[in-house]
Amino acid sequence: MYEEGKGMPQDDAQAALWYRKAAEQGEARAQVELGALYLEGDGVPQDVALAREWFHKADEQGNAAAQLFLRIYYEAEIDRRAPESFPEAVAWFRKAAEKGNANAQAKLGYFYYSGYGMPQDYAQALTWWRKAAEHDDVGAQLKLGNAYYKGQGVPQDYPEAYFWLDLASAGKLDDSDTEQAVARIRDKVASYMTPADLSSEQERARKWFEAHQVKTK
Repeated sequence: MYEEGKGMPQDDAQAALWYRKAAEQGEARAQVELGALYLEGDGVPQDVALAREWFHKADEQGNAAAQLFLRIYYEAEIDRRAPESFPEAVAWFRKAAEKGNANAQAKLGYFYYSGYGMPQDYAQALTWWRKAAEHDDVGAQLKLGNAYYKGQGVPQDYPEAYFWLDLASAGKLDDSDTEQAVARIRDKVASYMTPADLSSEQERARKWFEAHQVKTK
C-alpha cells in the first residue's frame, strides 16, 4: 500500500521497511519486492548485489517472480561479458533448468553449444535444448531442428529436423523475417524427405499442436 500509494501517501522508504520485516521472516513475495526496490534504488540505496541476495532467497522457495528477476539479472551479466559472474550465472541456470525452467534449459544448452565459460559439448547442448523444446520453448525448437538438419551433436536426421522446425514455425518468433526464414529452412528440409516421411512428421506435429493447444498459422 505504501509502495503504490493506496489509502496513504506513496512512500517507498516505508514500503521497504515493511517489506523487510516480512522478508526477514521468510515471506517470499516480500523478498522479491524488497529485492526490486534495491535493484532500482527506490526507498533504499541502490544495491544490485543485495537485490540479487533477496531474489535468491525467494527463488529457494520456488517463487516464479524471483526466478524471472534472476534470469534477467544473469542474462544482463552475461551480455556485458562479466567473467567474474559467469560461474554463479551458470550454476543458477543449471539449478533452474533442473527444476524444469524452459528458459534456463535453453540458456544452458547455449552455454554448452557455444563453449562460453565451459567446455563445448554439443551432446549436452542438445540434451538441454530438447528439454526446453518439449516445454514449448520456440528458440530451443529452432536450435534443435537446425542441429538435426546440420548433423551437429546428433546424426543428421531430416524427419526429426522437419518436426522441430515445423513446431518452431508455428510459435512466436522475433519478427516476420525470422518466421519466413524458419519456414524456408523447414521447406528445404522437406524437399530432402520422402512423401511418407513428410506425411508422418506432419501428423506428428499436428498431434503435438493438439496436445499443447498451439494454434498453427
